[in-house]
Amino acid sequence: MFGLFGKSEEQIQELIDNKQYDELPAEVIERLANDIILTTENGMDEYRITERIEIITAECVFGMNIFKDFFASITDIFGGRSKSSQKVLRDARMTCLAELRREALMVGANAVVGIDMSYNEISGDGKSMLFLVASGTAVTVEAK
Repeated sequence: MFGLFGKSEEQIQELIDNKQYDELPAEVIERLANDIILTTENGMDEYRITERIEIITAECVFGMNIFKDFFASITDIFGGRSKSSQKVLRDARMTCLAELRREALMVGANAVVGIDMSYNEISGDGKSMLFLVASGTAVTVEAK
């Protein structure tokens, strides 16, 4: 299965076993990162934290194009929900959490606890950008 990525299955498995994640193909990293547990809690009842590794962050910046800005301003005037802005927020959150999972994998964690997400808008010169930062503590956990 891993042979699709230009490396043999044995080479890929050896990199995984040696925790040399930065040498893995992006598709393999993404698949491995999907198993990382994310929580806003400082701990989890069903798991015991065995090692606190370090604080990690993921930063994502998304542009709000002129049409989304225009329709969002119309929604501001008439009221209601802006589906285009909600979609950008949702996409930003999902992308940032996926990046946080990859960061956790790179430092050898299998979970991230105490996650905090901060949304900000950067605007000027008629342009609007959404800036999202997710941070948490990368840890290793094991089932109790």
